[in-house]
Amino acid sequence: MVPELCFGAGTFGGTNEFFKAWGDADVEEATKIVDICMENGINLFDTADIYSDGTSEEVLGAALKHLNRDDVMISTKATFRFGKGPNDVGSSRYHLIQSCERSLKRLGTDYIDIYHLHAFDAMTPADEVLSTLDNLVQSGKVRYIACSNFSGWHLMKALSVSERYGWAKYIGHQVYYSLVGREYEWELMPLALDQGVGALVWSPLGWGRLTGKIRRGQPIPEQSRLHKTAQYGPQMPDEYLYKVVDALDEMAKETGKTVPQIALNWLLRRPTVATVIVGARNEEQLRQNLGSVGWELTREQMAKLDEASDLPKTYPYWHQVQFKERNPFPV
Repeated sequence: MVPELCFGAGTFGGTNEFFKAWGDADVEEATKIVDICMENGINLFDTADIYSDGTSEEVLGAALKHLNRDDVMISTKATFRFGKGPNDVGSSRYHLIQSCERSLKRLGTDYIDIYHLHAFDAMTPADEVLSTLDNLVQSGKVRYIACSNFSGWHLMKALSVSERYGWAKYIGHQVYYSLVGREYEWELMPLALDQGVGALVWSPLGWGRLTGKIRRGQPIPEQSRLHKTAQYGPQMPDEYLYKVVDALDEMAKETGKTVPQIALNWLLRRPTVATVIVGARNEEQLRQNLGSVGWELTREQMAKLDEASDLPKTYPYWHQVQFKERNPFPV
């Protein structure tokens, strides 16, 4: 059981240019943010070994130190390169065990609640990956395993291997999903419904585009992280973004809520979504995000947002949606 919102600690540390654009909270600021989260029922905190070269894990661990460990849940990840050696990357037994041990040390804990593979490793046999993760679960160092950024066949193959040998299986999939990024719905969402895999949504505001500060005819604000990070994230036509923002502005007038609160609330009502990961540079941003829960958009408002954000589907999905009688897409 996880809360509707999860706090993303990518804003902790900020020790390199990429992550500094997200945020650079030190231990003192991070502790304040953690306490606000806990006061509002958010006890799941997500990070990764590569966030600020491990500093995010260190700051998060220090910020959680004053709390009862059993009252909080920690999610972290491995797979991306962390070191210069040939084995310092991927999901091999060597790298996963090494990464897990180092994450535990940086976090100052003896177990990780949710351990993700940050990306798919096509160079390592699935049997090796899953047997290693199962060993980490059996040892008590990891409670549950999950993956991130997998394609449909990546995830299904992994689930099949786990089932074949009776190993721990992925219970979560950390995915990019937002009102301006709905490709998750085409294959990964039906798979998740069929296999019982919960979605942990990252970048729910479309890589910083649904903050309410970006609108038609206006330049991107100077403080926006898009100036430094846009090239690394999802791309989209400007007109598509403005169409979605126009619909969000209409909903904001109807509900009295902010654009990001509406965008987050829309996600919380989508099938398979278990938790939405929100970040915050400071207390003010965090409290704004907290306003996305405890209320619901109407069916009509959801429909308007669905229509405004709908994307042309690629093959075979444009063909599959025509066979609604026997192959309905999630609604």
